[in-house]
Formats: sequence, C-alpha cells, structure tokens
Amino acid sequence: MFKKSYYKLGAAITAGMIVGSAGDAMAGTTFSTIAQNIQVSTASIPGLLTALSYLFGVLLGVLGVMKIKDHVENPSQTPLKDGAIRLAAGGALFALPIIYDAMFNTVDNGIGGNTLAATLNKAAFNVK
Repeated sequence: MFKKSYYKLGAAITAGMIVGSAGDAMAGTTFSTIAQNIQVSTASIPGLLTALSYLFGVLLGVLGVMKIKDHVENPSQTPLKDGAIRLAAGGALFALPIIYDAMFNTVDNGIGGNTLAATLNKAAFNVK
C-alpha cells in the first residue's frame, strides 16, 4: 500500500527530531531528577482515582435503581439481581476512597510510613 520510501522518510524525520532535541532536553538529567519527575507526576493519581471512583459509583447506583424499576414494571423480563449487582458495585466504588484513606492512615503513622509494633506494658484486670 505505502512504498518503503515513505517509511524510510518517516523514520529519518523522527530520528532527526530526536537527535536534534536530545541535546537540550538531556542536559543535566540524572537518575535522581528522572525519579523526582516521576514522583511529582504521579502525586495527583490518587485524586484522579477518587474522582473517577465517585463518578462511576454514582453512575452505577443510578443504573441499579433504574434496573430495579424495570424489574418492578416487568419482573419476568428483568431479574432483580441485575439491579442489585449494579447497586452493590456502585456502593463499593463510592466507598473505595474512604476505605483507601483508612488503610493508608492505618499503615502510615506520620513518621515516614513505618508501622510500630503494639506493646503491652501492664495488664490491670481490676478484680477484687
């Protein structure tokens, strides 16, 4: 369909653009700056996942209510489990950010992410 010369021309242009821009872009780049850029770039992912989780949780909840309405209007055509599954999945998605936050706060105690072992110094049963 395309001639090989088109592919060669495209490859040459791409390689020229990469080589031409590599001098400025790669100047002073070390592994630590790359890792820092990755960390900064991924810092907003939990907020994005929270927003998507709430959005799809509400969407599945509304769709679940509509399926239950369809079941009430015509029980032989639409089974009740279709609406119940959508409601359960919507509730799970809606609760996901709250559960994630609770898990994160349980593991991260504010001192660098390390958990501390529980200690028992004294047991007092107050038995008379």
